[in-house]
Amino acid sequence: MNDHAAFQSRITTTVTDIPQSEWDSVFPPIAESYHFFKTLEETCQEQFKTFYITLYEGPRLACAAPCFVMDYPLDTTLDGGLKSALNWLEAKLRKKINLRILICGCTAAEGRIGIADVNRKDIAQALLSEMESLARKEKISLVAFKDFPDDYLPVFTPLLRQGLHRIPSYPAVALDIPYRSFEEYFATLSKATRKDLRRKFQKIENLPPVSFEVTNDIGSLLEEAYALYLNTLQKSDVQFERLTKEFFSVISKNMPQETRYFLWRVNGKLVAFDLCLVKGDTLVDEYIGMDYPLAYDYHLYYVTFRDIVNWCIQNNVTKYESGALNYDPKKRLDFRFVPHTIYMKHRNRIMNVFFGLLAEIIKPENFDPILKDIQKPKSHDKNHT
Repeated sequence: MNDHAAFQSRITTTVTDIPQSEWDSVFPPIAESYHFFKTLEETCQEQFKTFYITLYEGPRLACAAPCFVMDYPLDTTLDGGLKSALNWLEAKLRKKINLRILICGCTAAEGRIGIADVNRKDIAQALLSEMESLARKEKISLVAFKDFPDDYLPVFTPLLRQGLHRIPSYPAVALDIPYRSFEEYFATLSKATRKDLRRKFQKIENLPPVSFEVTNDIGSLLEEAYALYLNTLQKSDVQFERLTKEFFSVISKNMPQETRYFLWRVNGKLVAFDLCLVKGDTLVDEYIGMDYPLAYDYHLYYVTFRDIVNWCIQNNVTKYESGALNYDPKKRLDFRFVPHTIYMKHRNRIMNVFFGLLAEIIKPENFDPILKDIQKPKSHDKNHT
């Protein structure tokens, strides 16, 4: 245990060392919480080295911060000429260029910190200090807070004066569902989108029917579902984590109330699945897998979306959250974009200036025209960079 002014800090490598009642007292009431981290630890431990930093004020927990160490491929967000140049350099060096980073946040979801009072600067400052101390012990030069939404601005804004660089990340998306039917939602879309979706759904009517069901356990379909997950993962230009097959079964055991598997079959064969978590009135779309090229023939992206929205309406779920990437169809379907931010710092002051410049080059909006329209600089940034 270390002391940081009014706080005593503890570091553990497993969330189960923290009493769940303490964790729940400070962490936001979201689906990706205590048992979600427990599931990641139990099934994906070979990919990431995990830490949990806790700050206590006397006997009271003031902060719980999940962290992990990863080797971040520098070409993750690059495209075009810059990616080609980096690949050429890696070929010459005969090795992959990665950035070893201590990251606060979640490997598989948006960043969240359990913090008793987001307006207390001393809590955030103590957390940053503890992260830098841990990075020193692990011989890591970079520390970062990954994919935090704007409601954490009170936490991070004071830390910009201490060298953190604020970098727009890939935004998440969300759809509010105050509708009584899918048809009512459908009527709110643009004329061009409605015409396109009608054409797609009419085409499907001439094919063998798609059956649909919902369950909280993937069960005997695990092998098929995992193959579909890998199919979809391999089609993504940006791959941050690669879940193990065990993840998809263990999550049902650890989170039976929240887990929902949406399954689609054609002639009895699984052609698509979507793992979602439901918490209160919110559904979080986590991981999807599809059978290609059949997915294109059946326009499964839109079929799965339609069926999930219908399920939400029937089950009084009024908010549908989805992750980053594949922004064009989500924009057409009227999802709103939820900005995410990375806060990064090199522990060496001189190198920190360089990484601030590098961050400006590799930020996602430089390579996705849709993101340029939604990533707007905050007015306070100029005062703290």
